[in-house]
Amino acid sequence: MTKINLIENPYELKDIKGLGPKRLQILNEMNIWSIQDLILHLPTRYEDNTLINLNEAEDEAIVTVQGEVYSSPTVAFFGRNKSKLTVHMMINGIAVKVIYFNQPYLKKNIQLHQSVIIKGKWLKHKQEINGTKMIFDLSHHEDAQFTSIYRVKEGLKQKPLKDMIQKTLKDVTIHEWLPLDLRQKYKLESLNDTLHALHSAKDKQTLIKARRTFAFTEFFMFELRMQWLNRLEKTSDQAVEVNYQLDLVKSFIDALPFELTEGQKTSVNEIFRDLKAPIRMHRLLQGDVGSGKTVVAAICMYALKTAGYQSALMVPTEILAEQHAESLVQLFGDRMHVALLTGSVKGKKRRLLLEQLQNGEIDCLVGTHALIQDDVTFNKVGLVITDEQHRFGVEQRQKLREKGALSNVLFMTATPIPRTLAISVFGEMDVSSIKHLPKGRKPIQTTWVKHEAYDQVLKQLASELKKGRQAYVISPLIESSEHLEDVQNILALYDNLKIQLPEAKIGVLHGKMTSDEKDQVMHQFSDHDIDVLVSTTVVEVGVNVPNATFMVIYDADRFGLSTLHQLRGRVGRSEHQSYCVLIASPKTETGIERMQIMTQTTDGFELSERDLEMRGPGDFFGVKQSGLPDFLVGNIVEDYRMLEVARDEAAELIQSGAFFTEDYQKLRTFIEENMLHQSFD
Repeated sequence: MTKINLIENPYELKDIKGLGPKRLQILNEMNIWSIQDLILHLPTRYEDNTLINLNEAEDEAIVTVQGEVYSSPTVAFFGRNKSKLTVHMMINGIAVKVIYFNQPYLKKNIQLHQSVIIKGKWLKHKQEINGTKMIFDLSHHEDAQFTSIYRVKEGLKQKPLKDMIQKTLKDVTIHEWLPLDLRQKYKLESLNDTLHALHSAKDKQTLIKARRTFAFTEFFMFELRMQWLNRLEKTSDQAVEVNYQLDLVKSFIDALPFELTEGQKTSVNEIFRDLKAPIRMHRLLQGDVGSGKTVVAAICMYALKTAGYQSALMVPTEILAEQHAESLVQLFGDRMHVALLTGSVKGKKRRLLLEQLQNGEIDCLVGTHALIQDDVTFNKVGLVITDEQHRFGVEQRQKLREKGALSNVLFMTATPIPRTLAISVFGEMDVSSIKHLPKGRKPIQTTWVKHEAYDQVLKQLASELKKGRQAYVISPLIESSEHLEDVQNILALYDNLKIQLPEAKIGVLHGKMTSDEKDQVMHQFSDHDIDVLVSTTVVEVGVNVPNATFMVIYDADRFGLSTLHQLRGRVGRSEHQSYCVLIASPKTETGIERMQIMTQTTDGFELSERDLEMRGPGDFFGVKQSGLPDFLVGNIVEDYRMLEVARDEAAELIQSGAFFTEDYQKLRTFIEENMLHQSFD
């Protein structure tokens, strides 16, 4: 029998003996296209039919037990084609009533004093088992105590798929990608034994060991890729040290009208270390809403200016670009020439701006995706910053960094990323975090009320408006939905508020509006031509209206914790006390827990960890947007300690230089051919 290399050149799926065109088509529909796909089509679950002693079983546990029948079974019919079979058994010295619904055919096989194996739910308080399966052939059970269950499609049953996988596993040679010293250090199995065990484990302990080895292998290979990318990102013949003038930078920091927080100071120092080193910076700056990331970015831009370089800041929307440009002009005064480039800048004004940029007269260019258009040419750009970077595609960010040879890159996000996700999603970047708000900022007072208290909330809102403040009212839906009749929608809220607050100027904002319409409404709100903005989550990121001090989030239990926190961050951006009221009548324990957590903390990092625990990694950012690697076995939440160990080991291997020796040639080739072309962004 031909032995093949699983990774390098496996034979084709159609070459499997006995696999006809029809079954091949079914495999393809299951996204199985190769031998490797087949071997990595792992069971979705394992059915544990190991016999237990009923005296040791917990109430409502699913149990597999063996007992003796001591009364003849009876069947009662009710309703339409419904039945209830009852039989009394002695199991481990306990008299138990066993019930099977809609399985009347079992009666003819059950004999008095017969030993049988049953599986079902043990209701201890009733001394009753709701049965799901009954096994009469006790010898057969010994071979199927721990059974793997696969995802299959119609036309392909479990047994033929299992047989195909088992036969293929015998025909192939599984390469061992984990270095031997790591396997020995962490007591891991070989990859060959691991795959066999994952497909046909005989007991739970064997499965746990196999799962541990496979998860670590996935994490280690992924982190090797990330660490290698990090090295490639930083290393360049064109990368040079940015020799900024420290005395001028210190003078600029001292002249700021506030003192930097510890998080800001640490982040500035980390970025400056990158700039001083002969590498290309590739760093993520994450900080809670209002933590002062823009100030950190401004200090770095000024440092580049003192070294003779330009900076670029790309943001997702025009209004955010305008707000950033305005903030930077206020911070820099006459120290820097800041320019704004968006789609609205046209004609002669645009031509003059591009000319100044190319001549080096502009020190910092702030803008939207307009920055990456072909006619935008920098004189000498040394730092590229993208704000809310997860909202830009890879190609957009890459185009921007290609504008400059140095391409020191700083990504900023106001969505605090849990440490476990920072390691995996942004594993190829260095991460700086600002975890505390500037002095003088008052924590937002958050309360949760039921829908019946809406009138009281309205009074609070009106009270804030009388002080000259502004407010947001957020709802999940634009229009009413027949599927979610109990969920308020913004158009209904808008109409009601115009009646309930007749003296207030009410505006509305939602995702179906054009970009120009959204910008116009946001400008009106920013200029206080609108008192109350009724909106969907489009206001979630990047809107800065310091005079807005009150937020109402309708049907708040329909949002995740991170979204709620981002929405709440639209207020609390001045010295005035701000308020966030969550209106929700949750029907689930998760919804209740979410509301309670929101009222207990305003720490975005803590909330992000709790959100990750409650929703899982795939839902944290949104499945496709998240950029999360799709691990077959490893779970970055449950196995985060293993992920950290894998990252440390991968980093050590890369940094030691051993990875680039002849001993690791095959591993490097494998990662190049199988992983480096993928994008998890």
